Amino acid sequence: MPPEQRPIPRFIAEPPHDALPYGRWADQLRGLFLEAVSQIETDGEELGDPGEIDWFPERTLQGRTYIPATARTSEGFEVFGYVAFDHGPGGEPSSFTAHADYTDETAEANPEWELDLSDEEIGTWRGSRDLTANIALVWGHALRPGGALATAELGPTTTDQCDVIEDRFTLVSLDEWTGDFLEVRLWDGTGGQIASESLYEDD
Repeated sequence: MPPEQRPIPRFIAEPPHDALPYGRWADQLRGLFLEAVSQIETDGEELGDPGEIDWFPERTLQGRTYIPATARTSEGFEVFGYVAFDHGPGGEPSSFTAHADYTDETAEANPEWELDLSDEEIGTWRGSRDLTANIALVWGHALRPGGALATAELGPTTTDQCDVIEDRFTLVSLDEWTGDFLEVRLWDGTGGQIASESLYEDD
């Protein structure tokens, strides 16, 4: 085979291994996420009280697991973020951290959306010639029915994929690499594309 013309890492995170959080585990994660929400600095907006939290498939990168979350608030905002942890002795979760932010752009206010996406930068990858790329954690709801798989596309390269679970998915991928920016695509069970959206569509 010829040399790789695009030597960037693909499928860098482990696939989801567990069901969406529930029970006491979900309660523990909720407390951590809501603490992060309480630390959000706004531009004077009153975010209100978060409602039910939607959890998304977990992904593990370099031994650290990220479980994304979103919730609507009583004032019409959406808070989003993740809870992350390492795996201690015996595989028990340890070294918890949580991050949260907010937006007034919601799917309800944008009926034309096909995917409802959130993203956070969780690292940096260094390539040759001092080139760098962000490592993005991307999670979302499929707003069109029939989605079975979501993929991350960086220019001509598919960099990650995730099964859709209860209309939810989580991706981990390089982003902002030599002029290429992430696009998320939704596929049905036969490999037909249902929807696509760039993280930078409004930029």
